[in-house]
Amino acid sequence: MNYHKLRRVFVWELPVRVFHWINALAITTLCITGYMIGKPPAIMFGGEAWERYLFGWIRYIHFVAAYIFVANFVFRIYWGFVGNKYANWKNFIPTTRKYFQEMWEVLKIDIFQTKPGEHMAVGHNALAGFIYFLTFIAFGIQVITGFGLYAAMSESWFAGLFTWVVPLFGADSGVRNLHHILMWFFILFTIVHIYLVFYHDYLKGRGEISSMGGGWKFIEEEAFQAEKAKEAAESKKAA
Repeated sequence: MNYHKLRRVFVWELPVRVFHWINALAITTLCITGYMIGKPPAIMFGGEAWERYLFGWIRYIHFVAAYIFVANFVFRIYWGFVGNKYANWKNFIPTTRKYFQEMWEVLKIDIFQTKPGEHMAVGHNALAGFIYFLTFIAFGIQVITGFGLYAAMSESWFAGLFTWVVPLFGADSGVRNLHHILMWFFILFTIVHIYLVFYHDYLKGRGEISSMGGGWKFIEEEAFQAEKAKEAAESKKAA
C-alpha cells in the first residue's frame, strides 16, 4: 500500500457547489417527470382526468425544472470564465498535447490497469474533465431538443427561440427520440458518477464526497507541489 502526505486544499468554490446540487436536483426531477411523460403510468381514478390534473402538474414540474436547469447551466458557463483555476474551462476542453497525454495516462492506470501506481490531480484529472465537457455538450443538446418540443405549446419568448428545432429534424418524433435517449444518458452518467465518487473517496481518502459540501479536499503533497511548479513555469513562460 502506498502512503502519501496529504495537504488540505480549497478546491470547489461556493458557486460551483451550488451549481452541482441544483443541477443534481433539476436532472433528477426532469428524468422522473420526463419518464412519466414518455410512458404514462396507468392510474385508476373514478372521476374525470381534469379533476386531478395529475399530468398537468407533472408537465408543469418538468417545465419549471427545465427553466431552472437552463439558468443554472448558463451560470456555470459564465463561472467557467471567472471562477478559480479548478472551475476554468481549460480543465475541461482538450486543447493541448499534454492534456491528451494525461487522459491516456489516466486510462492506462484507472481503466485498463496496464500501468502501476496512481494518477494525482488536485481538481479534475484530464479524463474526468473531458467527460464533463461531453456532458455539458449533452446538456446543450437536451436544452435545444426540450425547448424545441415545448415551443409548439408555449407563448414564452424564450421557447419561441427554438421553433427551428422541429423543422430541422423533420418531425416531432425525431426530436422526442433524441431527447428521450439523452435522458437515459444522464441516468447512466449519474449512476457511474456516484459510484466513482464513493469508490475514490474510499480508495484514496481525499474527501471527494465532503468536498461538494465544504469545498475542501485532501491532496497528495506531491500533486500539490507539482501543480505549484506547473503554475510557476507557466507564469515564467507568460512573462
